[in-house]
Amino acid sequence: MRIGAGLSQQPDPRLGGIEAAQVAHAALGAERADLAFVFAAGAHLAAPEATLEGVTESLAPGAVAGCAAGGVLAGGHEVEDGTAVAVWAASFDDGAGATVHHVPVEQVLDDPSMEVPQVAVELPDVEGASGIVLLADPTSFPAEGALVELASRVPGVPIMGALASARGADGEVALFAGDRVVEGGAVLVAFEGVELLPAVSQGAAPVGPELTVTDAEGPLIRELAGVPALDKLREVLDALSPAEQLRLADGMLLGLVVQQGKPDYQPGDFLVRTLLGADPDTGAIAVGAMVEPGQVVRLHARDARTADEDLRAVLELHREALGGRTPAGALLFSCNGRGADRFGLPDHDARAVDDAFGGAPAAGFFAAGEIGPVAGQPFLHAFTATVAVFAP
Repeated sequence: MRIGAGLSQQPDPRLGGIEAAQVAHAALGAERADLAFVFAAGAHLAAPEATLEGVTESLAPGAVAGCAAGGVLAGGHEVEDGTAVAVWAASFDDGAGATVHHVPVEQVLDDPSMEVPQVAVELPDVEGASGIVLLADPTSFPAEGALVELASRVPGVPIMGALASARGADGEVALFAGDRVVEGGAVLVAFEGVELLPAVSQGAAPVGPELTVTDAEGPLIRELAGVPALDKLREVLDALSPAEQLRLADGMLLGLVVQQGKPDYQPGDFLVRTLLGADPDTGAIAVGAMVEPGQVVRLHARDARTADEDLRAVLELHREALGGRTPAGALLFSCNGRGADRFGLPDHDARAVDDAFGGAPAAGFFAAGEIGPVAGQPFLHAFTATVAVFAP
């Protein structure tokens, strides 16, 4: 498998598509591009068909997937805003390949009394997939439900991806699927015979002790360790050192263990979610996930230093898992809340991936939500960097 990645800031959509595709194509040598990912921002969103035309003219890929983005990245560089297009291209070995599907959304119930109409999606057959990348419209596509369904169909198969983060002049989210530009729903890429290794950095560190949920319903936690949840959190906070309390100043997060039964839980065992609120009368707290009695939770903190350390540690684990070999390439989906404002310098996530994997071709975009597994189950995240690493 050979992979190439290119980035262009050419303002003309067609010429930008050509330029980025040419850079990606150069890394493939004489090989044909079987698949291309295209991530387009800025002026490209006014004419996404022209961007796609430029990519196909230069690269002639077997299939295309991609989406509109607020910012893109490739080759160790990030363009957080403005006009840019990133192209990622792959040529597969014999016995390997990828199929691109557009997954439209059908509205099945439009009741004026309902705040959100019910929708339905018909997911494609993904049996036999060795890895999946899902790129979705954040407003029309029920991503979390789709992830549950996909995981039940192909248990253990890595599912990665992200939510598109920009709209075109018509207010719609452009998606690239096959050889056309579509609107709404999602684009699903099912790989076969390709080893995809998921790397997920939630950028948060545990603080304080582990606690067991003793009473919960849905997203509400009523009791922790037999005590009203809010009282228990106050008790934990009072016992923290001033330095630990300072780390929580940007907002408290709660990590939930997904896979129970381990003697020790590491940072990667926790699904990190935002604390949404608390009821001082009942002592219940609300968290952005479903919680069950018996589940282990722990406070988490997220800051620039923690996010940097966590990403580099996750990437190092994958580098070691590859025995120090350079991957064929990677796709990087970074939260649009990361970037220079978060880290105080440009190119942070793209450069970290470039450093860890010896300059292996990588491309991606700044997303409105990132998809990646925790304890083998796919979730939709925020403020996260998820990396689909393609083994050499």
